[in-house]
Amino acid sequence: MIPLVSRPLRASALAACALLAGCASFSEDGGFGQVQGIAAQKLGKEATWNRTPEDARRAEARVAQLLHADGHSQARLASADDAVQIALFNNPELQASFADLGIAEADLVQAGRLPNPGFSFARTHSGGDIKIERSLSLALMQLFTMPATSRIEARRFDQVRLLLADKLLRTAAQTRQAYYRAVASQQGLAYQEQVNQAAEASHELAAKMAERGNVSKLDAAREQLFYADTQTGLARARRDALQDKEALARLLGIAPAFTLPERLPDLPVRIEEAADIERQAMDQRLDIQAARLEVAGLQDSLGLTRATRFINVLDLGALRTSETGKAPEIGYQVDIEIPLFDWGQARVARAEAIYMQSAHKLAATALDARSQVRLAWRERQDAFVLARRYRDAIVPLRRQVSDENLLRYNGMLISVFELLADAREQAATVNAAIEAERDFWIADAGLQLALGGPATADNRQGKQP
Repeated sequence: MIPLVSRPLRASALAACALLAGCASFSEDGGFGQVQGIAAQKLGKEATWNRTPEDARRAEARVAQLLHADGHSQARLASADDAVQIALFNNPELQASFADLGIAEADLVQAGRLPNPGFSFARTHSGGDIKIERSLSLALMQLFTMPATSRIEARRFDQVRLLLADKLLRTAAQTRQAYYRAVASQQGLAYQEQVNQAAEASHELAAKMAERGNVSKLDAAREQLFYADTQTGLARARRDALQDKEALARLLGIAPAFTLPERLPDLPVRIEEAADIERQAMDQRLDIQAARLEVAGLQDSLGLTRATRFINVLDLGALRTSETGKAPEIGYQVDIEIPLFDWGQARVARAEAIYMQSAHKLAATALDARSQVRLAWRERQDAFVLARRYRDAIVPLRRQVSDENLLRYNGMLISVFELLADAREQAATVNAAIEAERDFWIADAGLQLALGGPATADNRQGKQP
């Protein structure tokens, strides 16, 4: 049997195909190394992709180690940093998103693989005569556009990595904020329980004094109302503490069977101005970098669409026909799409519209980023000023007033009900101070998210635990 092509030519073609196909292969880490590098650089944390049961077991062991770092049998979440690290190990939504890397890498590898050749076989007969036709074809257009397609998919792979790293940073910021909410809710609950105990004692005292006619019905009703309000506040504080802890546990990917610190971390001594925060956001934010890559990729895709608008199908085939009593016929055939009805204008118009849409989205993303970082910076500055005012002025003054009222009560200058009224005002001040500290730490995490990383000129003194 005579081959379709000569042996040397066939061997050369097979060798070239093998060489080109060998260039497209899967990486060992699935592209996750860059995501890990960003987590280490911007967060100082380690991220893991639990692709195998062994990876999941290792992550589970490290989570258990972080929760029992103090050697106690009961799980304890000691700091916001530990919470972030656990989320990077164990957050189920984040782990599901990492699968996008595998999808993007598969598309990249597929774009770098040579198209499979096509083979057709036909056999006909007329009486005793037999005719056999064989052909081997290759999609030349797909082969010619493979370099451009590979570049587009490589850029998309980079875009997916940046978007996943951005999601990782957002998960870290959400976890940090949820941690501060949970600690503040628990701290407020503990204080509310103390207030409730005092209100209960005041209520019982007022009830006994009212029975003996030592206080008016108005004063007794006031104390009863205060006790009822305190019980309502306690129920609300318990609900908030439960909900905030559940929200934190969901981000961590674990059950809420862990304890938290009794109070929020101390405020820093000061926070300094950072230079040109908008420029930092433009340089650091990963969503903007991903949007830029998307625009560049669509620009290449638009160029490819324009280049192939007239000829989109081009196949080359080798033919061999055998017929009884005749010498074999060897030749080739070319299949081409004739642009008779479709000149490709619709495909080009669609690609242009998608490109312009992406360019406008990039502009909108940059505009939103600038606005977000300005608001986040102002919010953190205002939250710090307010929290420091409570810490340095309002709470000490309220404590001083309470001490003076206690002295006056001991000197029988004011009644017990006046002393208890002052205690109510002190409770409101303490709760407001806790909320102000919580808001600062939440705003601090929000600023890092808006910047896409830490502020480079933010030389804060003091360190959160």
